[in-house]
Amino acid sequence: MPAAVIWLIFALVLAGAEALTGDMSLLMLSGGALAAAGSTWLLGWPVWANAAVFVAVSILLLIGVRPALRRRIAPAKGLPMGVAALEGKSALVLDRVARDEGQVKLDGQVWTARPFNDNDVYEPGERVTVMQIDGATAVVFKGV
Repeated sequence: MPAAVIWLIFALVLAGAEALTGDMSLLMLSGGALAAAGSTWLLGWPVWANAAVFVAVSILLLIGVRPALRRRIAPAKGLPMGVAALEGKSALVLDRVARDEGQVKLDGQVWTARPFNDNDVYEPGERVTVMQIDGATAVVFKGV
């Protein structure tokens, strides 16, 4: 069997294995094997030269192409969604917020609220900041 065919089979096996991992490393090695197959077929180089082509091209692909490809494919870190988007927002106290009671208006909706520090009390009309959302309760704090 010609050496070019062996390198081509090796490239296809690596590309198939990449489909199982999704890490993009094996795909870069597959590119190196494809380059070695091409150098064998076009130039008729000896095995050691083709191995050098494989190593060189694989390293170049791993260093140069893989990071850009992973950035391109990775999901974008967009805006926070759901309750995470409410943290840090300002809210208006509707009913007195104390340890076990209170309501705030947050993004046009009325939320049950409790203070971040148990001893704090906020009166209606005060502006508070949502520190976190605990279930269906907004944990609020009034900054200085």
